[in-house]
Amino acid sequence: MAVIVQSRGEPVKPTLAEEPTAHPLYDESEQGMPRGADVRGVFQGGLFMLALLAALYAAREIVLPIILAIILNLLLQPALRLLERLHVPRMLGALLLIALLFGTIVAFVTGMSGPASSWAAKLPEGVPRLQEHLSFLRAPIEAVRQFWQQAQGYVSGDSQPAASTSPAFGAGLLLTIFSNTSAFAAGFLETVLVLFFLLLSGDTFLRRLVEVLPNFSDKRQAVEISQHIEHDISAYLITITIMNAAVGLTTALAMWLCGLGDPILWGAVAFLLNYVPILGPMIGVAMFTLAGLLTAKTLWLALLPAGLYFVIHLAEGEIITPTLLARRFTLNRVLVILALIFWYWMWGVPGAILAVPMLAITKIICDRIRMLAAFGHFLEG
Repeated sequence: MAVIVQSRGEPVKPTLAEEPTAHPLYDESEQGMPRGADVRGVFQGGLFMLALLAALYAAREIVLPIILAIILNLLLQPALRLLERLHVPRMLGALLLIALLFGTIVAFVTGMSGPASSWAAKLPEGVPRLQEHLSFLRAPIEAVRQFWQQAQGYVSGDSQPAASTSPAFGAGLLLTIFSNTSAFAAGFLETVLVLFFLLLSGDTFLRRLVEVLPNFSDKRQAVEISQHIEHDISAYLITITIMNAAVGLTTALAMWLCGLGDPILWGAVAFLLNYVPILGPMIGVAMFTLAGLLTAKTLWLALLPAGLYFVIHLAEGEIITPTLLARRFTLNRVLVILALIFWYWMWGVPGAILAVPMLAITKIICDRIRMLAAFGHFLEG
């Protein structure tokens, strides 16, 4: 029961009208959570965040490779420390890890290119089968197409024939492809360089921070927070990668059993799509449905690959991964969707891939810093 203190310092019990009522969402076990800042601080923080996001959007070609390098550095730091314990020089260990990482990526893409090309060659043969499976949708699609054409003609007022392809269009297409390739090469080189020097620097930034802190308790807290954050983030990234690999292997086995063909390709697709929660599995279900419709002779066999993939994702995403990561690593699904949409708008496909790791890293950091614990609790699933 609450106690009210008079001006003389004598405590009196409140009346029934003054007794605070318990709220159904109130939990006494959470009284230790730090309170939020005042309104002025919130507005100042909001203005700072808007300015920061504008800078990230304007400098995305520079910032995106740096953020990717930082995430990869957190992933590779435990392996680099293990190599140091085996008396491998730090520079050599960093070079070996970078070569192993990007060599695996190149081998992965090279292995996928063959089956993907074979499936592209099968598409013309499978189109009649696809039309046969979806014949019951032909009339509604035709009605929608005619309505859309009439609406376009009503809005435009006239119908102009499509312009023929000119040499200028081909030159523009080649210029676009070349510019995208050069931008990718520049970003890849920047990521490799930043990652190498981050691995090489080790704990340099932490040591400099400890040196400038005023007292011993702050120095010890900074070291503890840094170690916990690196451990939690590494554990999260490694666990997610292992689970995605397990999903890929299980999907490859399921596609082989149902006779879809090229199980390595479909396992690789499931592995990559699982890095993008919610939206990735939705794209995967659509892809497996299309592949089944192009190859299977009956409708239920065509839907079997998508159904098996959905069951695998359901078991992984709803049971296994939450159990392994525990509640402190789970994220609010609404915030995950918003993060995917926002970072895709900011940085495109790389932003969508990095959205969930960045959100998880933000939550882990907030959970370890008391003044940000309230925001970390808000991000929790």
